[in-house]
Amino acid sequence: MTSTAAPLAQARPSPVKRVRRRRQWRGWIFVAPFVVVFALTFLAPIGYAIGLSLFRDQAFFGGTTFVGVENYTQVLGDPKFWESFLRVLRFLVVQVPIMLVLALIAALAIDSARLHAAGFFRVVIFLPYAVPAVVAALMWGFIYGDHFGLAADLNHLLGRDVVKPLSDNWMLASIGNVVTWEFVGYNMLIFYSALKVIPKELFEAAAIDGAGAFRTIVSIKLPALRGAIVIATIFSIIGSFQLFNEPNIMRTLVPNVIGTYYTPNMYAYNLSFGGQQYNYSATVAIVMGVLTAVIAYVVQLRGTRKGM
Repeated sequence: MTSTAAPLAQARPSPVKRVRRRRQWRGWIFVAPFVVVFALTFLAPIGYAIGLSLFRDQAFFGGTTFVGVENYTQVLGDPKFWESFLRVLRFLVVQVPIMLVLALIAALAIDSARLHAAGFFRVVIFLPYAVPAVVAALMWGFIYGDHFGLAADLNHLLGRDVVKPLSDNWMLASIGNVVTWEFVGYNMLIFYSALKVIPKELFEAAAIDGAGAFRTIVSIKLPALRGAIVIATIFSIIGSFQLFNEPNIMRTLVPNVIGTYYTPNMYAYNLSFGGQQYNYSATVAIVMGVLTAVIAYVVQLRGTRKGM
């Protein structure tokens, strides 16, 4: 009896294991709606785009044929793609630091006790982010107009064409001004939220040591903001490489300045909807996504190392 009961007891799953398995299935039930939505809205489009990038339309025979990585090789040798990529890279290098510095100054000013009506300024600075990008581009496009906007009024006042925001030399800077106006408040809110969670004991200790306002910012606030700055930088990098709305709207004003491949996203969009080149458009989008992910990862890695 003893020898027979022992194997049966070992074969039966313990109550603890049964409870754990039940809890695991309950967890999957709660996570299932997110997993389904994530798969349908994120993984499925990426998989479909990768599938498209491996094929090419047949011009004379119709249909598509499998070409492997030939589309990727073509993109890597496409001068239009690299011209648009270098343009947004130049835009990123100049615009993102200016925007983040302005957002940081605004957050520090609002967080300080010396600024009166801090809540009012917080709302005013954040308000442009609530304006849709299309509306913002239309509004600034009217302001930039050489013949009908504020720029035209200034040129009329000066008696000559001095202010030309829509010219070839100033177009990228004009778009950068629009993007900065839109997203300074968003980044300011990220920095301000990080400032509000700094322990009060640090400020009390700094006050006891006789640290002034500038010393407190350098020694306490800026180190505490390092993680928020890295996050805002990564978001700004991704947003810069996805630049589309502003140049696409302003293209109607200056089609000779902003071409169909002014940014990589515009290039992919016009290839798909203008040229019906869906396979090559998907390839451009995937290559751009990989480059963006690599650059964002490098920035995150360097920011993390500095924080260690």
